[in-house]
Amino acid sequence: MPAWAQQSSGMGGAASGAPSKPIHDAQNRPITAGGFVNVGPIVFRDISKQSGLAGWKHVMGTPAKNYILETDGSGVGLIDYDNDGWLDIYMVNGSTYDALDGKTTPPHAALFHNNHDGTFTDVAAQAGVTNDRWGFGVAIADYDNDGWPDIFVANYGKNRLYHNNHDGTFTDVGEKAGITLGNWSDGVTWGDYDGDGRLDVYVTGYLHYDAHHQPSFGDPTVPNAFCQLRGMAVMCGPRGLKGEPDHLFHNNGDGTFTDVSVKAGVSDPGAYYGFTTTFADLENNGRMDLLVADDSTPNYLYHNNGDGTFEDDSYISGFAVNKDGREIASMGMALGDYRNNGLLDILITDFSDDYKVLYRNDGGLNFTDVSDEVGISSLPIPFLGWGAGFLDYDNDGWKDIFMVNGHVYPQVDKHDWGTSYAQRPLLFRNLHGEKFEYIPPVKGTGLAVVTPGRGAAFGDLFNDGKIDVVISPVDGPAVLLRNVNPDHHHWVEMKLIGGPKSPRDAVGATVYLTANGMRQREDILSGGSFISSNDQRAHFGLGEATDAGTAEIDWPSGAKETVKLPAVDRIYTIMEGKGITGALCGGRPCVQR
Repeated sequence: MPAWAQQSSGMGGAASGAPSKPIHDAQNRPITAGGFVNVGPIVFRDISKQSGLAGWKHVMGTPAKNYILETDGSGVGLIDYDNDGWLDIYMVNGSTYDALDGKTTPPHAALFHNNHDGTFTDVAAQAGVTNDRWGFGVAIADYDNDGWPDIFVANYGKNRLYHNNHDGTFTDVGEKAGITLGNWSDGVTWGDYDGDGRLDVYVTGYLHYDAHHQPSFGDPTVPNAFCQLRGMAVMCGPRGLKGEPDHLFHNNGDGTFTDVSVKAGVSDPGAYYGFTTTFADLENNGRMDLLVADDSTPNYLYHNNGDGTFEDDSYISGFAVNKDGREIASMGMALGDYRNNGLLDILITDFSDDYKVLYRNDGGLNFTDVSDEVGISSLPIPFLGWGAGFLDYDNDGWKDIFMVNGHVYPQVDKHDWGTSYAQRPLLFRNLHGEKFEYIPPVKGTGLAVVTPGRGAAFGDLFNDGKIDVVISPVDGPAVLLRNVNPDHHHWVEMKLIGGPKSPRDAVGATVYLTANGMRQREDILSGGSFISSNDQRAHFGLGEATDAGTAEIDWPSGAKETVKLPAVDRIYTIMEGKGITGALCGGRPCVQR
C-alpha cells in the first residue's frame, strides 16, 4: 500500500498527496499555528470581542470529534436583512446529540444586526431564525423578488427557508416550499438557471447518515482503512460511507419549488460527497453554469445548455481533478477574475498534506491547474483549508486570495506531524495576475488568529470600501477580522437591483468596471467560500485613480447597461434600466453639491 493510502481520513477522505514533512517555526510550533513575524504589513485586526461577535459560540457534537457529523462546521451569510444599507451577519450553528433527541435546548444560530458603530447585536430570537437544528450551509437571496433578502439554511435533518417578513422577522416556509429534504444537506446556491427571472436553488448532499448508528473504528460495516490517519484510529468517512445526492429545485413563482434534478441532468447519480456549490456564468454567455466542490470525489462542472438542462463537463473542462489526475478533498470554493481578463477563475481548498488548487479559466469552459505556476501550491500544504475568497484587500484593482483553515482531528495535536487542530488563515497578494505573494502574519493581528476555522464570508461590513472577513470556527466563538490595511487607495461598490425580467437582487449579474487603466470583473453570486454567502455588492479597488470609471452591467435578463460613475469612494445603488438611483458616502446618503 502506498504511503498516502495509509492516511485515509474522516473529513477529507484520503489526503491524496503524500504525507508532508513536518514544518515548525522558530518556537518549534507547527507552522499552521505559528510562523508569526514581529514586523510587516498589518492587514486585519481581530475585533471579535469588541464587535460583540465573540459572545456567540458554535457547537457541533462533542469536542472529541469521534464521528464525522461533528466535524464539518457551519457557514456564514452576509445579509442586509432590514435594508438599511449595512450588512448584518447570519451565523449557522450545529447541535448536540441530546438536543437532537429533545433532551436539552439546542444551540442557536445568530443574526447579528449591524449597529453602524462597529458593534453587532444578536437578534436571532426576535427575528425567528435560531434554526435549532443541526446546521451546515447558508445562502442569501431574494427568492420571491419582493425586495427583501431571504435565508436558506441547509441542515442535517430538514432544511429551512426563512422568508423575510419586511419587519425584522422571518417565517420558515421550508415545508410549504418543498425544499426540506431530510437527511444531510450541506451547501446551497441560488441562481436563475432557466432565465425566467426567478431564482432557483441547488442543494448539495454530503452523506446519507443516521446519527443513532454512527460508524466508528472497528465497525464491520466500514473498512478500518477509512477510519485511520497515518495508522491512528480516527472518526470514519467520508470514504467507505454512503453519499447523499444533490438536488436542483425550480422556482415555481408561487412560493413553491419543484425538484428537477434528474430532468435537468444534475442529480449527482454517484452520490458524491458534496460541499460548496455556486451558480456562475463561466462562459460569458448570460447563462448560469453550476459548480460543486466534492469531498474526496471528483468535482462537478455542469454546463448550462440554455434549454433547462445541463451537461456534465466535469472531466473535459479539467475541473473534476487536479493536474495530477487525482480527485481531491475539496471543501471551499472561491470564484474571481484574478487576471482581469474577463474570465472567472476558481480556487479550491482541500485537505492537509495536499496543495490547494487554482484553476485558471482558459475560455471555452477549459480550466488549467496553475497552483505551482502562480506560487500558492507549497506553503498551504500543511494547512487543511475551508473558507476561501478572492478579495482585493488593498484596493489596488487585483484580486488577492484568503484561505481559512482548521483540522478535523483533535488528535493531530498529540503528534509531531507539522500540523495542528486550530490553524491560522493565509493571505496571498496578487502581483498583477502573474504570481501571488505570501503575506506573513504579524504577531497580535488578524492573520495570527489561530482557530479551527470552517465557514467564512467576505464583505464590506463597515461601508468603508475595505473587505472584511467573518469566520465560523467549529466549536468556537465567531471571529471578525476588520480590514485595516494602511493603503489610501480609492474604490467603488455597486448594489444592483434587477428589473422585471431579472431576479430582484440581481443574483447572476456580471459587472465590468473600466477604470485606472484596467477592466475588472465582479459577479453577483449566492453561495461560495465554504458553504457560506458573501456580500452581494460588487466591489472594485481603484488604486490611486480618482476617476471612478464606467461600469458595464450584464443583467440576468440579458439586458446590457453602461453607467458612468461620477465619483470614487461611494456605494452606488443601480437599478436595471434606470441607472444610479442612490449613493452612500461613509455609510450615509451622499450630500448633493
